Amino acid sequence: MMFFGQKILDYKDDILKDLDELIKIKSVSSQGTEMPAKALSWILKKAESMGFSTKNIDGIAGHVEYGEGDELAAVLAHVDVVPAGDGWSVSPFALTEKNGRLYGRGVVDDKGSAVIALYCLKALKDNNIIPKRKIRLIFGAAEEVGMNDMETYFKTEQMPDMAFTPDSEYGICICEKGILQLEISSENNDGHFLKNFHSGMAVNAVPSQASAFVDREFTAVGKASHGSTPELGVNAAANLIKTLSDIYGYAALGDLCTFLGKEIGSETDGRTLGIACDDEKSGSLTVNLGVVDIDKDVSHAFIDVRYPVTADFAMIIKKIGAKAAPYSLKVGVCNHEPPLYAAEHSPVIDILKNAYKTVTGEDPELYSTGGGTYARTLRNNGVAFGPVFKGDTANIHDVDESIDKENFFKHSLICLEAIYGFAVK
Repeated sequence: MMFFGQKILDYKDDILKDLDELIKIKSVSSQGTEMPAKALSWILKKAESMGFSTKNIDGIAGHVEYGEGDELAAVLAHVDVVPAGDGWSVSPFALTEKNGRLYGRGVVDDKGSAVIALYCLKALKDNNIIPKRKIRLIFGAAEEVGMNDMETYFKTEQMPDMAFTPDSEYGICICEKGILQLEISSENNDGHFLKNFHSGMAVNAVPSQASAFVDREFTAVGKASHGSTPELGVNAAANLIKTLSDIYGYAALGDLCTFLGKEIGSETDGRTLGIACDDEKSGSLTVNLGVVDIDKDVSHAFIDVRYPVTADFAMIIKKIGAKAAPYSLKVGVCNHEPPLYAAEHSPVIDILKNAYKTVTGEDPELYSTGGGTYARTLRNNGVAFGPVFKGDTANIHDVDESIDKENFFKHSLICLEAIYGFAVK
């Protein structure tokens, strides 16, 4: 059976070529704004070459627009990425096809979907589809560092009436846990023997490496994972703190390492911190020790807490503060993103359900996630939808981020069918 989404396959080669160019832009948002802004400019200029109108807002966000009308439908994607890390089997900043998979930092999260969305809009235009409502592709360049890009964007731009962000998994994510990122700090390095300790590059990723110097150099190797699923990784920072405490005792390491070792350790559920909780809608709270940075001038760590939609984030902060106080540590909020819980029956959910079933022949599952996407910025008018299918280990935020090539283009079919639904339904 023919359906409109199949027209995206006319652009397969162009999609891969452009995705390679975009991945080659090392747009790591935690390392400054210049390269993410360059990636944003690249995709907007590509859209202009296709004949679309665009808008760039301060190099941090922008949009591509097609059609007219008061009502707005949108697809949101980001062009910034987390650091590559070490241990890749291919170059992280290039698109590589190997054994039927596509590799590269951002191929899944989220540059692949950004390029696909652009070609979906081109497919509408090339096939003379006049949308019943205005359609925008909204691109951000700071999703991985707190989503202030969308905060900036929506200060001046229209909020979509319906939208999705292809930045999670299939089926349809109607529930996202709250995200609370905290800095835990000491005024100085008060360890008697610890000279330095460094681990992690992003709070929302499990650190795969850690190093410290006491009377000699120590290193630890773990396994990276997304901060929303810390139980799937092996935290190198936590393991190194335990090793050092076993050898030298906590007094030699100082208050910060003592707190991290005794109150968090390798736990990912917040049990010892006193914040463990769960609910039926969104599952269990998780804790990730993402970054530890200690030397003669600085002594701080950053943790990422994903809490259930029914939990009280203020109480979580209070309990962590109470645990940190005996160690003379300060607790500060770096970022807080309230949870999302979208209605199961709405026009956007119906359109996405139809798109998924048209392509796969199956009804999509409605699910919750600990991940944080742009959907939570949409006032419950949008959800996360794709691009990862069950059983496809994408290694998001880990080395060798990749996606099955066949699944990549299956996602492109669903994405176009959904945007076509936005245009005509």
